[in-house]
Amino acid sequence: MRSHPEISGVDRLDPSYDVHHLKKVFDRCSKAARIGVWECSLPDERLSWTDMVYELFDLQPGTPLVRDDIVALYSPEASRELTRLRNAAIEQRGSFSLDAEIITCKGNRRWIRITATVECENDIPVRIFGLKQDVTAEVMMLHEIRRRADFDHLTGLPNRFRFQERLDTLCGSGPATNTALLLIDLDGFKRVNDTLGHRMGDTCLVEVARRLTGAAEHADLVARIGGDEFAVIYTEASVGDVDHAASRIAQEMQWNARDGIVLGASVGIAWAVPGTTSASLYEEADKAMYRAKTQGRARLVPHCSAVDEPQPFTSAG
Repeated sequence: MRSHPEISGVDRLDPSYDVHHLKKVFDRCSKAARIGVWECSLPDERLSWTDMVYELFDLQPGTPLVRDDIVALYSPEASRELTRLRNAAIEQRGSFSLDAEIITCKGNRRWIRITATVECENDIPVRIFGLKQDVTAEVMMLHEIRRRADFDHLTGLPNRFRFQERLDTLCGSGPATNTALLLIDLDGFKRVNDTLGHRMGDTCLVEVARRLTGAAEHADLVARIGGDEFAVIYTEASVGDVDHAASRIAQEMQWNARDGIVLGASVGIAWAVPGTTSASLYEEADKAMYRAKTQGRARLVPHCSAVDEPQPFTSAG
């Protein structure tokens, strides 16, 4: 049987051409995907990288590599996790993957995805190798999605979802002792919206968030949970500390918005006790806030006890 001339031509291709061509294809794909190959020999810890890995770390290809210097570029948390996973993979002759934050040699913050496999000879680990890929854009997008889900777009404070999640965690992890919830409702805000417009109302809410964050600087969480409702959570705090903080918050919330409209805030406080649920804690704080609002506004009602008398605050305006 006679060979087809085209087939025989392929058969006669120079193998060195194939290797060179495949390397060019690999390099192009590697650059497009921002993914590179790495290897670390054991036990001498000698590193070998493809050019793309050098680029991920903002290093000139061919630069001598010292593993300790490279690990120092990882964030402390990523470095600890890398060490833990790597040691486990070597011990178990296995593999691992990790998304790690690094600060490159030029000071750029970057996220890389590491995949690694341990290679053995006679059941002795001799090298660990894998891929490193730039996933900064992916991680930043996920962070932004999370931020939008958890934070109020106007004030930048944690939103009701994040607040509820934190409250559930605190009340669901055992006796939530020394945990206090403050609910703050603005007084006079409706008049701002009705008289000065919603744009001015938004400006006031941003200012409220700034003042509240400053007054509650040692709080576990400061959140906007509704239109003009805010919440503050304190953990591991004394009654005196929380009462002092609540007084400072109520005072900071009073100011002349504009055109003689004075804003204020009514504050209700509730303390968690063993057996308290997030729902019951919120209900107690809400009752306290309601009492403050119905008995004069711009007041503070602590602990939601029937014998507690609302404490008034004089207007700053």
